[in-house]
Amino acid sequence: MIARTHVAALSGLHSVAQLRTIVSRRPERARHLAEHYDGQAPEFSADLSAVAADPSISMAIVATPPSVRKGVIEQLAKAGTHILLEKPVARTPEEALDVVEICEREGVTLGVLFQHRMRQPSIAAARHVAGGMLGNLGLVEIAVPLWRDQSYYDELGRGTYARDGGGVMITNAIHSIDLALSLTGPVTRVQAMTATSPLHEMEAEDFAVAGLRFANGAVGSFVASTAMYPHRTEVIRLHFDNASLRLSKDGLEISWRDGRTEIEAADGTAGSVKPLSGGRHEWHQAVIADFIDAIRVGRKPMVTGRQALVSHHLIAAIEASSRTGRPVDLAC
Repeated sequence: MIARTHVAALSGLHSVAQLRTIVSRRPERARHLAEHYDGQAPEFSADLSAVAADPSISMAIVATPPSVRKGVIEQLAKAGTHILLEKPVARTPEEALDVVEICEREGVTLGVLFQHRMRQPSIAAARHVAGGMLGNLGLVEIAVPLWRDQSYYDELGRGTYARDGGGVMITNAIHSIDLALSLTGPVTRVQAMTATSPLHEMEAEDFAVAGLRFANGAVGSFVASTAMYPHRTEVIRLHFDNASLRLSKDGLEISWRDGRTEIEAADGTAGSVKPLSGGRHEWHQAVIADFIDAIRVGRKPMVTGRQALVSHHLIAAIEASSRTGRPVDLAC
Protein backbone atom coordinates (compact mmCIF):
# COMPACT_ATOMS: atom_id res chain seq x y z
CA MET A 1 0.00 0.00 0.00
CA ILE A 2 2.92 2.36 0.69
CA ALA A 3 4.93 1.46 -2.45
CA ARG A 4 3.51 4.33 -4.51
CA THR A 5 4.63 6.81 -1.85
CA HIS A 6 8.17 5.40 -1.93
CA VAL A 7 8.33 5.61 -5.72
CA ALA A 8 7.10 9.22 -5.69
CA ALA A 9 9.65 10.05 -3.00
CA LEU A 10 12.49 8.58 -5.07
CA SER A 11 11.41 10.75 -8.01
CA GLY A 12 12.61 13.76 -6.04
CA LEU A 13 16.04 12.29 -5.36
CA HIS A 14 17.50 12.06 -8.88
CA SER A 15 20.64 13.90 -7.82
CA VAL A 16 21.56 11.26 -5.23
CA ALA A 17 19.84 8.01 -6.22
CA GLN A 18 18.23 6.09 -9.05
CA LEU A 19 15.40 3.61 -8.68
CA ARG A 20 16.82 0.60 -10.49
CA THR A 21 14.53 -2.34 -9.71
CA ILE A 22 11.18 -3.03 -8.08
CA VAL A 23 10.98 -6.57 -6.72
CA SER A 24 7.58 -8.20 -6.29
CA ARG A 25 6.37 -11.76 -6.12
CA ARG A 26 4.01 -10.75 -8.94
CA PRO A 27 5.90 -8.18 -11.06
CA GLU A 28 2.97 -7.70 -13.41
CA ARG A 29 0.88 -6.36 -10.54
CA ALA A 30 3.57 -3.81 -9.65
CA ARG A 31 4.17 -2.32 -13.09
CA HIS A 32 1.73 0.52 -12.50
CA LEU A 33 4.24 1.96 -10.02
CA ALA A 34 6.40 3.13 -12.92
CA GLU A 35 3.78 5.80 -13.59
CA HIS A 36 4.76 7.48 -10.33
CA TYR A 37 8.51 7.62 -11.08
CA ASP A 38 9.82 10.68 -12.87
CA GLY A 39 12.94 9.16 -14.38
CA GLN A 40 14.21 6.21 -16.36
CA ALA A 41 11.68 3.43 -15.94
CA PRO A 42 12.77 0.87 -13.34
CA GLU A 43 13.05 -2.84 -14.05
CA PHE A 44 10.58 -5.26 -12.49
CA SER A 45 11.61 -8.63 -11.12
CA ALA A 46 10.58 -11.47 -8.85
CA ASP A 47 14.22 -12.51 -8.40
CA LEU A 48 15.55 -11.01 -5.17
CA SER A 49 18.79 -12.97 -5.43
CA ALA A 50 19.67 -11.20 -8.70
CA VAL A 51 19.16 -7.81 -7.08
CA ALA A 52 21.23 -8.82 -4.05
CA ALA A 53 24.03 -10.01 -6.34
CA ASP A 54 24.14 -6.75 -8.34
CA PRO A 55 27.17 -4.77 -7.05
CA SER A 56 25.77 -1.52 -8.45
CA ILE A 57 22.80 -1.65 -6.05
CA SER A 58 24.00 -0.36 -2.69
CA MET A 59 20.72 -0.05 -0.79
CA ALA A 60 17.20 -1.45 -0.79
CA ILE A 61 13.91 -0.29 0.67
CA VAL A 62 12.02 -3.23 2.17
CA ALA A 63 8.26 -2.69 2.34
CA THR A 64 6.88 -6.21 2.56
CA PRO A 65 4.42 -7.41 5.21
CA PRO A 66 6.31 -8.24 8.43
CA SER A 67 5.60 -11.96 8.06
CA VAL A 68 7.84 -12.34 5.01
CA ARG A 69 10.45 -9.75 5.87
CA LYS A 70 13.17 -11.54 7.82
CA GLY A 71 14.27 -13.78 4.95
CA VAL A 72 14.39 -10.83 2.55
CA ILE A 73 16.53 -8.82 4.96
CA GLU A 74 18.88 -11.73 5.61
CA GLN A 75 19.49 -12.25 1.89
CA LEU A 76 20.14 -8.55 1.25
CA ALA A 77 22.34 -8.14 4.32
CA LYS A 78 24.54 -11.11 3.43
CA ALA A 79 25.11 -9.49 0.04
CA GLY A 80 26.22 -6.26 1.73
CA THR A 81 23.15 -4.25 0.76
CA HIS A 82 22.15 -1.48 3.16
CA ILE A 83 18.48 -1.64 4.17
CA LEU A 84 15.87 1.01 4.84
CA LEU A 85 12.91 -0.78 6.40
CA GLU A 86 9.25 0.16 6.55
CA LYS A 87 7.87 -0.01 10.06
CA PRO A 88 7.52 -2.20 12.04
CA VAL A 89 10.89 -3.92 12.21
CA ALA A 90 9.12 -7.26 12.71
CA ARG A 91 6.09 -8.89 14.33
CA THR A 92 7.56 -9.33 17.82
CA PRO A 93 10.42 -7.77 19.80
CA GLU A 94 12.31 -11.08 19.58
CA GLU A 95 11.97 -11.24 15.80
CA ALA A 96 12.88 -7.55 15.55
CA LEU A 97 16.06 -8.15 17.55
CA ASP A 98 16.96 -10.98 15.17
CA VAL A 99 16.61 -8.57 12.22
CA VAL A 100 18.79 -5.97 13.93
CA GLU A 101 21.47 -8.51 14.80
CA ILE A 102 21.52 -9.93 11.26
CA CYS A 103 22.33 -6.49 9.88
CA GLU A 104 24.89 -5.75 12.59
CA ARG A 105 26.59 -9.10 12.01
CA GLU A 106 26.82 -8.51 8.26
CA GLY A 107 28.03 -4.92 8.72
CA VAL A 108 25.20 -3.22 6.81
CA THR A 109 23.27 -0.13 7.86
CA LEU A 110 19.67 -0.72 8.94
CA GLY A 111 17.34 2.26 9.09
CA VAL A 112 13.64 2.29 9.93
CA LEU A 113 11.20 4.55 8.16
CA PHE A 114 9.44 6.62 10.81
CA GLN A 115 8.60 9.56 8.57
CA HIS A 116 6.54 11.42 11.19
CA ARG A 117 9.83 12.64 12.65
CA MET A 118 10.46 14.53 9.40
CA ARG A 119 7.33 16.67 9.59
CA GLN A 120 8.19 20.32 10.18
CA PRO A 121 6.08 20.48 13.37
CA SER A 122 7.96 17.44 14.72
CA ILE A 123 11.33 19.01 13.93
CA ALA A 124 10.26 22.22 15.67
CA ALA A 125 9.04 20.28 18.72
CA ALA A 126 12.35 18.41 18.98
CA ARG A 127 14.21 21.72 18.84
CA HIS A 128 12.14 23.20 21.68
CA VAL A 129 12.46 20.10 23.86
CA ALA A 130 16.23 20.04 23.37
CA GLY A 131 16.49 23.80 24.04
CA GLY A 132 15.69 23.47 27.75
CA MET A 133 13.38 26.50 28.03
CA LEU A 134 10.29 24.36 28.59
CA GLY A 135 11.41 23.06 31.98
CA ASN A 136 10.79 19.56 33.26
CA LEU A 137 8.30 17.26 31.56
CA GLY A 138 5.38 16.35 33.81
CA LEU A 139 2.55 14.89 31.72
CA VAL A 140 2.27 13.22 28.30
CA GLU A 141 -0.84 12.57 26.17
CA ILE A 142 -0.63 10.39 23.05
CA ALA A 143 -3.86 10.14 21.06
CA VAL A 144 -4.25 8.19 17.82
CA PRO A 145 -7.95 8.46 16.83
CA LEU A 146 -8.16 6.65 13.49
CA TRP A 147 -10.86 4.99 11.39
CA ARG A 148 -10.56 1.95 9.15
CA ASP A 149 -13.66 0.33 7.72
CA GLN A 150 -14.01 -3.45 7.61
CA SER A 151 -12.64 -3.70 4.06
CA TYR A 152 -9.22 -2.69 5.43
CA TYR A 153 -9.14 -5.82 7.60
CA ASP A 154 -10.74 -8.05 5.00
CA GLU A 155 -7.43 -8.08 3.10
CA LEU A 156 -5.79 -11.44 3.63
CA GLY A 157 -3.86 -11.46 6.89
CA ARG A 158 -4.30 -7.83 7.87
CA GLY A 159 -4.86 -7.35 11.58
CA THR A 160 -3.55 -10.83 12.38
CA TYR A 161 -0.60 -11.80 14.54
CA ALA A 162 0.76 -14.16 11.88
CA ARG A 163 1.13 -11.48 9.18
CA ASP A 164 1.26 -8.12 10.96
CA GLY A 165 2.15 -9.00 14.54
CA GLY A 166 -0.93 -7.23 15.91
CA GLY A 167 -3.46 -4.53 15.19
CA VAL A 168 -3.70 -0.79 15.65
CA MET A 169 -0.57 -0.42 17.77
CA ILE A 170 2.05 -2.12 15.61
CA THR A 171 0.51 -1.20 12.26
CA ASN A 172 -0.80 2.33 12.80
CA ALA A 173 0.03 3.91 16.17
CA ILE A 174 3.69 2.88 16.13
CA HIS A 175 4.47 6.11 14.26
CA SER A 176 3.09 8.25 17.09
CA ILE A 177 4.72 6.00 19.68
CA ASP A 178 8.12 6.45 18.05
CA LEU A 179 7.69 10.21 17.69
CA ALA A 180 6.50 10.65 21.27
CA LEU A 181 9.33 8.58 22.74
CA SER A 182 11.87 10.56 20.71
CA LEU A 183 10.67 13.63 22.65
CA THR A 184 9.93 12.17 26.08
CA GLY A 185 12.52 9.47 26.61
CA PRO A 186 11.71 5.88 27.61
CA VAL A 187 8.72 4.47 29.48
CA THR A 188 9.46 2.43 32.62
CA ARG A 189 5.98 1.17 33.63
CA VAL A 190 2.72 0.42 31.81
CA GLN A 191 -0.82 -0.35 32.98
CA ALA A 192 -3.01 -1.16 29.98
CA MET A 193 -6.07 -2.64 28.34
CA THR A 194 -6.53 -3.66 24.70
CA ALA A 195 -9.60 -4.97 22.93
CA THR A 196 -11.26 -5.68 19.61
CA SER A 197 -14.34 -3.50 19.37
CA PRO A 198 -17.69 -4.72 17.97
CA LEU A 199 -17.04 -2.41 14.99
CA HIS A 200 -14.46 -4.74 13.42
CA GLU A 201 -14.06 -8.43 12.72
CA MET A 202 -10.32 -9.07 13.18
CA GLU A 203 -7.95 -11.14 15.28
CA ALA A 204 -5.84 -8.43 16.91
CA GLU A 205 -6.77 -5.24 18.75
CA ASP A 206 -8.41 -2.17 17.23
CA PHE A 207 -8.36 -0.35 20.59
CA ALA A 208 -5.63 0.19 23.16
CA VAL A 209 -5.39 2.40 26.22
CA ALA A 210 -2.52 2.64 28.70
CA GLY A 211 -1.25 4.61 31.63
CA LEU A 212 2.46 5.35 31.32
CA ARG A 213 5.26 6.23 33.70
CA PHE A 214 8.44 7.63 32.18
CA ALA A 215 12.07 7.36 33.24
CA ASN A 216 12.24 11.12 33.81
CA GLY A 217 9.37 10.97 36.33
CA ALA A 218 6.59 12.14 34.02
CA VAL A 219 3.30 10.28 33.75
CA GLY A 220 0.98 10.00 30.79
CA SER A 221 -1.71 8.33 28.75
CA PHE A 222 -1.86 6.50 25.44
CA VAL A 223 -5.06 5.88 23.48
CA ALA A 224 -5.17 4.41 19.97
CA SER A 225 -7.93 2.95 17.85
CA THR A 226 -8.99 2.35 14.27
CA ALA A 227 -12.64 2.35 15.35
CA MET A 228 -12.97 6.11 15.92
CA TYR A 229 -15.09 7.64 13.18
CA PRO A 230 -14.51 10.13 11.62
CA HIS A 231 -10.81 9.63 10.95
CA ARG A 232 -8.74 12.31 12.69
CA THR A 233 -5.09 13.18 12.96
CA GLU A 234 -2.81 11.89 15.70
CA VAL A 235 -2.01 14.38 18.48
CA ILE A 236 0.79 14.39 21.06
CA ARG A 237 0.54 16.80 24.00
CA LEU A 238 3.52 17.41 26.27
CA HIS A 239 3.07 19.40 29.48
CA PHE A 240 6.24 20.98 30.93
CA ASP A 241 6.92 23.35 33.85
CA ASN A 242 6.82 26.43 31.65
CA ALA A 243 4.65 25.49 28.67
CA SER A 244 2.52 22.84 27.02
CA LEU A 245 3.05 21.60 23.46
CA ARG A 246 0.34 20.33 21.13
CA LEU A 247 1.93 18.48 18.22
CA SER A 248 0.15 17.16 15.13
CA LYS A 249 0.99 16.88 11.45
CA ASP A 250 -0.67 20.25 10.88
CA GLY A 251 1.35 22.30 13.33
CA LEU A 252 3.01 22.82 16.70
CA GLU A 253 1.14 24.96 19.24
CA ILE A 254 3.04 26.14 22.31
CA SER A 255 1.01 27.48 25.24
CA TRP A 256 3.34 29.27 27.64
CA ARG A 257 2.39 29.60 31.30
CA ASP A 258 2.62 33.42 31.04
CA GLY A 259 -0.34 33.41 28.63
CA ARG A 260 1.50 33.57 25.30
CA THR A 261 0.58 31.15 22.53
CA GLU A 262 2.91 30.41 19.64
CA ILE A 263 2.11 28.41 16.53
CA GLU A 264 5.09 27.05 14.63
CA ALA A 265 5.55 25.05 11.47
CA ALA A 266 1.85 25.15 10.62
CA ASP A 267 1.02 23.30 7.41
CA GLY A 268 -0.94 25.65 5.18
CA THR A 269 -2.10 22.75 3.01
CA ALA A 270 -3.94 21.02 5.85
CA GLY A 271 -7.42 19.85 4.94
CA SER A 272 -9.58 16.79 5.11
CA VAL A 273 -7.85 13.63 6.24
CA LYS A 274 -7.84 10.66 3.86
CA PRO A 275 -6.93 7.59 5.91
CA LEU A 276 -5.69 5.37 3.04
CA SER A 277 -4.14 7.94 0.72
CA GLY A 278 -0.60 6.93 1.64
CA GLY A 279 0.21 10.40 2.92
CA ARG A 280 2.55 13.01 1.52
CA HIS A 281 5.70 11.61 -0.05
CA GLU A 282 7.90 14.52 1.09
CA TRP A 283 8.32 13.00 4.56
CA HIS A 284 9.37 9.65 3.09
CA GLN A 285 11.68 11.50 0.71
CA ALA A 286 13.39 13.24 3.62
CA VAL A 287 13.95 9.92 5.44
CA ILE A 288 15.34 8.28 2.29
CA ALA A 289 17.66 11.25 1.69
CA ASP A 290 18.89 11.04 5.29
CA PHE A 291 19.53 7.31 4.90
CA ILE A 292 21.50 7.79 1.68
CA ASP A 293 23.61 10.50 3.32
CA ALA A 294 24.20 8.26 6.34
CA ILE A 295 25.57 5.52 4.09
CA ARG A 296 27.82 7.91 2.19
CA VAL A 297 29.40 9.58 5.21
CA GLY A 298 29.36 6.55 7.52
CA ARG A 299 27.02 7.87 10.21
CA LYS A 300 23.86 6.44 11.77
CA PRO A 301 20.54 7.13 10.03
CA MET A 302 17.76 9.09 11.72
CA VAL A 303 16.27 5.95 13.29
CA THR A 304 18.42 2.83 13.49
CA GLY A 305 17.02 -0.66 13.79
CA ARG A 306 18.19 -0.89 17.39
CA GLN A 307 16.59 2.45 18.29
CA ALA A 308 13.31 1.24 16.80
CA LEU A 309 13.25 -1.66 19.28
CA VAL A 310 12.15 0.77 22.01
CA SER A 311 8.72 1.18 20.38
CA HIS A 312 8.39 -2.59 19.94
CA HIS A 313 9.11 -3.19 23.62
CA LEU A 314 6.50 -0.64 24.68
CA ILE A 315 3.83 -2.22 22.45
CA ALA A 316 4.69 -5.66 23.85
CA ALA A 317 4.43 -4.31 27.41
CA ILE A 318 0.98 -2.84 26.70
CA GLU A 319 -0.15 -6.20 25.31
CA ALA A 320 1.28 -8.06 28.31
CA SER A 321 -0.37 -5.72 30.80
CA SER A 322 -3.70 -6.14 29.04
CA ARG A 323 -3.44 -9.94 29.23
CA THR A 324 -2.56 -10.06 32.92
CA GLY A 325 -4.36 -6.98 34.20
CA ARG A 326 -1.20 -6.00 36.04
CA PRO A 327 1.44 -3.30 35.53
CA VAL A 328 4.47 -4.21 33.44
CA ASP A 329 7.92 -2.73 34.06
CA LEU A 330 10.30 -1.99 31.21
CA ALA A 331 14.07 -1.77 31.36
CA CYS A 332 15.45 1.57 30.18
